[in-house]
Amino acid sequence: MPVVDQEPSKGLGSKDGLPKLPLPALRDTLDVYLLCMKHLLTEEQFKKTQHVVEQFGAAGGVGELLQSKLTERRENTANWVYDYWLNEMYLNNRLALPVNSSPVMVFPQQHFKAPIDSLRFAAHLISGVLEYKTLLDSRTLPVDCARGQLAGTPLCMEQYYRLFTSYRLPGPQRDTLVAQQSTVMPEPEHIIVACKNQFFVLDVVINFRRLNERDLLTQLDKIARMADSEEELLPPIGLLTSDGRAEWAESRSVLMRGESGPSTVLPSLFPQTNELSFPVYAPESTNRDSLDMIERCLCLLCLDDASGLAVNDTTRAMLMLHGGGVAKNGGNRWYDKPMQDWQPVKAAQGCKCERAACTTQAPLEMYSRDSQASRLFCRHTTEVKNLDMNVHTFSDYGKEFIKKQKMSPDAYIQVALQLAYYRCHGRPVSTYESASIRRFQQGRVDNIRSATPEALAFSKAMTEGKLSTNDAEKMEMLRSAITAQTKYTIRVPTTVEMFCSYGPVVTNGYGACYNPQSDHIIFSVSSFHESSQTCSTEFVKSLVQGLLDLRDLCNKCNYGLNPTQQAQGQTLETHTQTDSHWPNKTPEKPSDPTKNRQTVPQVVLKTPEQTKVEAQTQTPSQVEAQPLKNGRKA
Repeated sequence: MPVVDQEPSKGLGSKDGLPKLPLPALRDTLDVYLLCMKHLLTEEQFKKTQHVVEQFGAAGGVGELLQSKLTERRENTANWVYDYWLNEMYLNNRLALPVNSSPVMVFPQQHFKAPIDSLRFAAHLISGVLEYKTLLDSRTLPVDCARGQLAGTPLCMEQYYRLFTSYRLPGPQRDTLVAQQSTVMPEPEHIIVACKNQFFVLDVVINFRRLNERDLLTQLDKIARMADSEEELLPPIGLLTSDGRAEWAESRSVLMRGESGPSTVLPSLFPQTNELSFPVYAPESTNRDSLDMIERCLCLLCLDDASGLAVNDTTRAMLMLHGGGVAKNGGNRWYDKPMQDWQPVKAAQGCKCERAACTTQAPLEMYSRDSQASRLFCRHTTEVKNLDMNVHTFSDYGKEFIKKQKMSPDAYIQVALQLAYYRCHGRPVSTYESASIRRFQQGRVDNIRSATPEALAFSKAMTEGKLSTNDAEKMEMLRSAITAQTKYTIRVPTTVEMFCSYGPVVTNGYGACYNPQSDHIIFSVSSFHESSQTCSTEFVKSLVQGLLDLRDLCNKCNYGLNPTQQAQGQTLETHTQTDSHWPNKTPEKPSDPTKNRQTVPQVVLKTPEQTKVEAQTQTPSQVEAQPLKNGRKA
């Protein structure tokens, strides 16, 4: 049986001599906090903040007591912050996962001439995922190493070994991270394929051998045909996982209790005999067994219907985040599976992505008589319409130009984001940038406060002091801002032509992701339409203009540098979250999901008609699933 993951397992890296995460001295923590706050507050506000901080840090006070407890905790655990971060950042969050929590990775668009080509590509992706799992199972996955300032430093690999074994279980007050750590239950050897809101079991290992791409393609084709020919479609049960976490926990408990009704068959996809064997489950166990199959699967694969939307990076990102709503593919997801980081979401548009669960069309009329489903449809539709997404590829220059200025590309872009916000809103704002701490045991991510005093001074000079501040002074301010940012950052780079997207974490904030390439930079900016203070399009316009202004400034001041003077800067992939200092959105409390419920929908897994195939060991795939490095959510 699955067990609660009370303490992180000792993955590769933690036992290979990685240091423990340092615990900053109390005085250092308080000083840095005041430094980060001073330029964001009024003088009166800062005085009050300073007084509270001094009281907290006084000798014999609360600060020293808590610091001593943290010191003790660091001595007795591999990573003193791990549980705090996991609970406060993720498991305690009661908001729905899509848009509010789960990010997506959008890879380069694929172009298919026929539907079978998209299925062939999906089979290739599955094969790559299985090949990757083989490396994990054999503990032969090469250890990642840092680049940049700490080039060659080994990084913690523990989170990789959770990709196929974890599940996020919804709870009324807090979710639970459940890990498959059982010697009784067999290792999962199946994936779940979602198509037209129906869930299918696909066994990918037979007699200890993986299916090859040809056999995977055959089964995917059968699943697609079955979904098209189904006379009676089941309700879009995956939509429940897009609800608020407390509401989904309530709904799940109802599903687990089951209801009276006909027995449901769950045939084995590949019986070991020539005769089909159809184990029949008691009515009350149908949902329970089906949920168990979903929660224990290796990963999910989504076969989405065409959305009918224009094919561009912005729509592809939105479809990955929420499926396009109930009328499109919003009900064909299962957001609780951490392998959403690895789900190849394949649609007619040919986009593939990590960290986006299953989806397919959800006809509204199917559930119109069910009050619970109607509430779900309304809520999910509202969230879909509320998301203001803008994905933009800045093509005037990329990280190579920035490196020639002897500047860190990441710090340079962070300063550009600060400038864009200042020009849009006329003030600085508290900014959260995620940063990897994987060079420590059980390290995941920490945050960097990118809204530095130096960035504010530069933004003011570029916006309000255009005439009073000369170019040389502006250039000095730019270098000071980049230096202030650079000293906090050491990350792992990426050269993959993809981008990350997620929603804002506060109502009146922005979510800004970027991926700098040699000659261009990909930006993905999100906000909420309901906020009168934010607009993703206007933010992107200010960002583009700021990047052009920075280039012009650098060209004026750095003209004539020879190659020997042009030191190589860092190459960093970061996903920054700009949150606008306003309180978190408090969602309207939904109605009791069990009230006025006429029936409890069944969670039924289907399998394609049996075809005799031979399982073969798949050779290494050219396209392999790669781990998400340095994502905002780890």
